[in-house]
Amino acid sequence: MKAIICTGYGAPDVLQLQEVDKPKPKDNQILIKIHATTVASGDCVVRGAKKYGPIMKIMFGFKRPRQPILGTELSGVIEAVGKNVRKFKVGDAVFALTGMKFGGYAEYICLTENSVVSLMPQNATFEDAAALAFGGTTALHFLRKSGIKPNQKILIYGASGAVGTAATQLAVYFGANVTGVCSAQNFDLVRSLGVNKVIDYTKEDFNTLNKTYDIVFDAVGKLNKTQAKKLTDQNGKFVSVSKGMVKELTDDLNLLKELVENEQFKATIDKTYPLANTAQAHEYVEMGHKKGNVVLTIIEG
Repeated sequence: MKAIICTGYGAPDVLQLQEVDKPKPKDNQILIKIHATTVASGDCVVRGAKKYGPIMKIMFGFKRPRQPILGTELSGVIEAVGKNVRKFKVGDAVFALTGMKFGGYAEYICLTENSVVSLMPQNATFEDAAALAFGGTTALHFLRKSGIKPNQKILIYGASGAVGTAATQLAVYFGANVTGVCSAQNFDLVRSLGVNKVIDYTKEDFNTLNKTYDIVFDAVGKLNKTQAKKLTDQNGKFVSVSKGMVKELTDDLNLLKELVENEQFKATIDKTYPLANTAQAHEYVEMGHKKGNVVLTIIEG
C-alpha cells in the first residue's frame, strides 16, 4: 500500500510517499481502507521535533518517529474484520481517532474494534468525517472540564482553528453565550458557527477589555494564566489545550455523529490536498493561519 513515511525529524520534506506492507487484521481488529485523514498541528510538532526537542525524541524515537506513518484521525470503509469482531462488519463506513498511535497517512490501517471508532454520520462526506474527531473530541474534553452550563459567558481564543471551530459550535449547543477571538479575516466563518460576538485579537488589547467571562477557553495554547485571570469572573474557569491530556472516548464520536446528523455541528475544512502532497499540507498548517481543518484525500470521490 501507499503511505507517507516520516523519514526523519525536520522540515516537511522528510515526509515521503512510499510503498509499505498492507496490514492484516488480527482476530479482534478491523481493516479500514482509508478515504481521508487530516494534518493536525500535533502531526507537525512530532515531525519537526522542535517544540520539545530531546523529550519528543525520547517519547517518539531518536532518529525518526517509531511510528513513521503520522495522522491521528481518519475516515474510510471496513474491508475486513477479524473472527472475534462483533461491533462492525465489512462495508461499514467509519471515522476514527488514533491519537498518539498515528497511522492515518496511509491507504489502510488496522484498529481493534474497541478503539475510538464509530460509524460515520450518514450525511457526511469522507472528508467531513475525517475532520470531526480531533477537534471535536478535544473541544468536548475541555468544555466538560470547564463545567460549561447554559447561559454562561464563554470566550474562545482561537475560534477559527480546528479545536476552536468545534468548541464554538459545541458551546452554542450547550447553550452558552459565545464570544470568539480570531483575526478579522475569519469573522464571517466564526459568525456562521453561532457566536454572539467576535473580537479581532490583532487589534484588541486583552489587558484593557472591560468585560469578564464565566469561562475562557484557549483553543490554541497561547494564553497564560495572568492574561486569563483578567478575563474571568471571580469564580470563572480557564481551560487551555496546552494544559493536560485529552481523554479520547468513543462516546464522543457517537455524540459528534448525532450532532452532525441533526445539523447541529459541521466539519470546518480550509484546504484539501492529495496524499502525495502531504509535505505541502504540513507547510500550510505550520503557517499558523488555517481555518478549521486541513484534509488529505486518499481516495478521490
